[in-house]
This record gives sequence, structure tokens and C-alpha cells, in this order.
Amino acid sequence: MKSTRPVRLLTSLLSATLLSAAAMTSLPASAQAVIVAPMAPPPPRVEVAPAPRPGYVWDQGRWRWEHGRYVWVTGHWQPVRVGYHWVPGHWVQRGPNYRWIEGHWA
Repeated sequence: MKSTRPVRLLTSLLSATLLSAAAMTSLPASAQAVIVAPMAPPPPRVEVAPAPRPGYVWDQGRWRWEHGRYVWVTGHWQPVRVGYHWVPGHWVQRGPNYRWIEGHWA
């Protein structure tokens, strides 16, 4: 009589691998790291938006929390998504901290 133990072990290993892969790929594409800063960002810098560009919307500059301090990121163009409007990213106070809400199409 042959042992079925190696086959069961291989089947269990394969099942675990497939489940792990499925769990990793089931995350929504919009899932992003939560960014929390312990202090308010500085006031936004005055940034002159370039002339309108067909098929794009200007995403204003912003303060990014990086390595324990705020760093300015200049604005950039976002390709337009027909039927949507661009909601710029912004900081929201949550208790004593500030949380970054990523810009998105709505």
C-alpha cells in the first residue's frame, strides 16, 4: 500500500500558496498607506497654475510628510477622466494629528 502523505502535503502547500496569492491580489487598487503627521502642515505655497491644457486638470502643489518633516511637492497635470471631477488631496485634522487624504476622481 502506497502512502498518500506526500500528495496531501503537496496539496496543502499548493492550496496555501493559492490562497495567499488570492489574498494579496484582492486588495483594491486604491488601497494606499495611511499618512499621519503629528502637526499641522505649513500654509500652502502660492503656486501659479499653468495655462489650461486640453485633456488634463492641474493638481495643485501640496505639503508631503516625509521623514518627520513637511516637504513641498509642486503641482502636476492629471489626465482627465470623462464624467468625473478631480478632488485635490488635502490634510484633515484627526484629534491632535493630521491625516493625508489622497487626491482622487469623484
